[in-house]
Amino acid sequence: MTRILITECKQEVSSFNPVGSHYEDFVTYRGPRHLDYHRSVRDEVGGALAVLDATDVELVSAFGARAMTSGGTLAGADFERLAGEFLDGVRSAGEVDAAYFCLHGAMSAEQESDPEGYLLDESRKILGESVPIVVSLDLHGILTDRMLRLSDAVVIYHTYPHVDFYETGQRAARLLMRIVREGVRPVTARVKIPALVRGDELITETGLIGHCIRQSQQIEAQPWGLSAGMLIGNPFTDVPELRSNSLVVTDGDEDAARQRAVELAEVFWQYHEQMQVPLTGLPESVSLANQIEGTTILMDAADATSSGASGDSNAILRELVETGYQGRALLPVVDPPAVAQAFQAGVGATIRTTLGGALDPARFPPLERECDVRLLSDGRFLSESFRQPWNSGPTAVLQAGELTVVASTRPVSLYDRSFFLAHGQNPRNFDLVVVKSPHCEPHMFADWCDRLVNVDAPGATSANVRGLGHVVCERPIFPLDEIPQYHPQADLFRRGDT
Repeated sequence: MTRILITECKQEVSSFNPVGSHYEDFVTYRGPRHLDYHRSVRDEVGGALAVLDATDVELVSAFGARAMTSGGTLAGADFERLAGEFLDGVRSAGEVDAAYFCLHGAMSAEQESDPEGYLLDESRKILGESVPIVVSLDLHGILTDRMLRLSDAVVIYHTYPHVDFYETGQRAARLLMRIVREGVRPVTARVKIPALVRGDELITETGLIGHCIRQSQQIEAQPWGLSAGMLIGNPFTDVPELRSNSLVVTDGDEDAARQRAVELAEVFWQYHEQMQVPLTGLPESVSLANQIEGTTILMDAADATSSGASGDSNAILRELVETGYQGRALLPVVDPPAVAQAFQAGVGATIRTTLGGALDPARFPPLERECDVRLLSDGRFLSESFRQPWNSGPTAVLQAGELTVVASTRPVSLYDRSFFLAHGQNPRNFDLVVVKSPHCEPHMFADWCDRLVNVDAPGATSANVRGLGHVVCERPIFPLDEIPQYHPQADLFRRGDT
């Protein structure tokens, strides 16, 4: 019986977050427990299992690791431990006929700027050169030459905000089975695009990037089209091969792969200057909120924990306090000392504590306030979007006048309302809500709020990328540099080529 190896390692990193990531920030699975978990959630591995479970194959789970949320650069010793367990899982699988690697693409570790490439490299030494490997990646992944040389094909998300995890896994599994059962021979064309992009035009359903995605889907619908998509990279993972890329995988047709990858790059470049988010300064943002009857959403993407920020920004909170904002405001913050103080005092107590700046005080000087402790929890809840178990650690709801702060010990993703709702706070009941995410599904906030403002605040994941301080990525690159002329060229990759 055909034996299919399934393994997973996913994390997204911001190089500008001073708080490093560690092994304890990952959830790990081994053996049947890994597959059992993924059969219960609609993610990439879950989608792959839905396809593979319906075929006559034996599934072999090597190892699964996913970060509970994004963070700073992974410490070297912790990556060594994680990689060791990952590779032990691959080694213990024995002989297999094919492998599916569920990766992210925007990991980064001390002394290893391409962790996914490293895992593929070492896995190849174990599995051998002839075992086909299909990799799935987040479209915010950094696509390296090493990853392309070592895999047979790459499959990329087609949506942002990401709602096609499950479908991406299905696409990857179907492609892997076509290699195994039908003998298709993937050839990959990749075009490097010197651009870092952010903003609403990257929303695939409504933005300009949608032209590229629909074109990619048309390519995949062709008999010779195996995979296609755009990787826009993660502007906050400052590594040598950071950039955007177009990617097309065909069944042996080098000319079609090259031509279509160049066409995708040309469409993308046509719009790249518009793929920047207009930002509103802090004082003006709060001023706008004062003018609105109803709910104003202030998007603080600069402190987006789902993009790798520390989550302890108090920049908007400070502005609200200093300007005397009178409305009811709801804000999230990662602040372990404030939470510990709240737990020591208990519900109903009044404490004098600092808010924010517990992790990155250089950016966010702690702000002292008197707060009432309204609620305490263990921070364990299910995400609204995908029903996955999330853990913000001990968490406290603190109220300072009309300001309600939900303070956690650990960062969790904030691209939906889970964190607020799990702690008794309905965003609809507030005049102002701070959302630490670049984008959310429209029904979360945009469809019902009275105004949504993208705030130009400090932070490790600021859309104002010029000010982040890139020092490693290849230059020139837009918008850090002027690119007077760009002529897309495709590089070809095929397993077995030297």
